[in-house]
Formats: sequence, C-alpha cells, structure tokens
Amino acid sequence: MLRVGYSTNIAPELLKDFPAEVELIALPRDLDHDVEIEVWLPDPYPTRNTNIYPRLRGLKLVLSLMAGTEWIPAAVGPRVTICNARGAHNISTAEWTVSATLAMLKHFPLFLDVQKSGEWKRRFEATQEYEKISGDERQHYPPVMLEELTGKRVLLVGYGSIGKEIERMLEPFRVELTRVARTARENPKVYSVSKLDELIPQAQVIVLILPSTAESRGLIGARQFALMEQGALLVNAARGPVVDTDALVAALNSGRIRAALDVTDPEPLPDGHPLWKCPNLLITPHVGGSSPEFARRALKVAELELRRYMAGEPLLNVVQAAV
Repeated sequence: MLRVGYSTNIAPELLKDFPAEVELIALPRDLDHDVEIEVWLPDPYPTRNTNIYPRLRGLKLVLSLMAGTEWIPAAVGPRVTICNARGAHNISTAEWTVSATLAMLKHFPLFLDVQKSGEWKRRFEATQEYEKISGDERQHYPPVMLEELTGKRVLLVGYGSIGKEIERMLEPFRVELTRVARTARENPKVYSVSKLDELIPQAQVIVLILPSTAESRGLIGARQFALMEQGALLVNAARGPVVDTDALVAALNSGRIRAALDVTDPEPLPDGHPLWKCPNLLITPHVGGSSPEFARRALKVAELELRRYMAGEPLLNVVQAAV
C-alpha cells in the first residue's frame, strides 16, 4: 500500500477524499524516528518541517500545498519529484492584490490613522498625501483625493495561473494591462521580461506575481525604481527577493513611489527594520494566499495529483523532476 505522510497540522477530515488505496501517516512536528513513506505533503510553513524531512526514508514525491517550493529541493535532494499546488491560491492572492492596490489608491492606511486619532478634519491629509506623491499641482475640489483604479495603466509582471486570475479580477476596472513573463508570446500579447525596463516608465501600477528564481532575484532594483513615473505604485504579491530591499527603502523615502507588500526580504521582517518606517507603504505579513478555503483547495490539488501518480499518468504541477 502506498504510504503518504502528512503534517499533523492538517485536519484529518480534509483528507477524506484521498484514495482508499493509500495509507495516511501523520507526521508530528517533533518527529523523533525514521519513517518510510513514498509521498509527502509537508506543512505549508517550512520551519515546521525541519525535524521531519531528515527522518523520511523511501521518499519519491513531494506534493507541496503552496505555489512556492523554494526550500524543498535543498531539503529532499534531486532524486525526489516535487509538485506545487498551482491553482490553489489563485483567488485569495488575486483578491489580496486588487484589495491592496485599491487600499493604497484610496489612502486607507492614512484613514485608519485618522480613525484611531478620532480627528475628522484630518481627512484633508489625503489631499496633501496625494499631491505629494503624485506631483499633481492642479487645484482640487472637493479637497479629498481618492484615486481611481479604473483606467490605470497596469504592468503585470508574471503571467502564470495567479497572474491570469489577477487579470480577470481587474477587468471591471477597464485598466490598460501590459503582461510580462519569462518568454514573450502572442494571444494574448505577453512581453518578455527582457523588455521590463522599457515598459516600467509607462506603468502607473506595477504588480509582481512571478516565482522566486535566480533570474528573478533583484529584478526590481535601483535602476527600475528610477525608471518609474512619479507616484507609481509597486504591488509585490510574489516573493521578497524579487525586489532589492535597500533600493525599495531609498525609493520610498525619496517620495517618488509607493508600495504594497505581502512579502519582504528578509522575511519575517525584523523589528526595527527600515521598511517598517517608510512612507507611502502598506505591509501585510505574507497572508495573501490565506483564506478559510486554502487547505481545502490545496489538498484537492494534491489529491488529484496523487491519483495521477498512482495511475502512472504524467503529473501536472512538476517543479522538479527526479533525476
């Protein structure tokens, strides 16, 4: 019988639809003995697997519950096939992206401060914030500036399944969308990442939703920030290392750009880090993929992949093939 190991943090009832032909093995975080399994569903939090993966014997397949699998290859080695949970986080991450974009354009972080202060008249600070970051010197009336997402020029960097879901959710806002991916393609038009520096100056909102790889590390740095138009909004729903943190801090403190981040580098962001104090910035602590539906969706992806594995069919979400 095929032995499948899973984290004890996963509620057993969520595994009820797994094939009856498998033996499910619960793996506690403090596992203190070797375990023979062929398939592993690791805990979504990498640090919670530290004591587990050195104890696994006979492992052939890892079915990650996350879209990102950066830590897994080094843990299990090259002889193990690794699949991610592509598709499981599309809705939650896309909703975070649109929400964070709107929150910054509507000055919600400022208005939360206004609410906490209990001073209604502080609402006029939104106009000052808008004029400072946008450079728009026109006379405005009424004097509270809440920007509109509708019609904005959006640069979508990363066009996998989550990127496509972000595009779908942006459709009602009638944005001018430009797509960027690793390689160019047509229908729809997607530009190569090699064209990024040419496209950045044209964007008012830049959304990052690409995987963390050696090629994408530091993709957005001092040069790219200098190319952004005054008041451009950077939304990072990808991975922290895609953005050069020092360059981001400098750009924010200069008052040229603004940002919404669900991910940082380093992560977790340490106490006292300069990013915490930067202006024109919204930070959420890597929660973009989280929702009450997360586990159900991710385990359904894993279940279907497991059934393909048992049937000898090609796996759909391979990010590392065993060698």
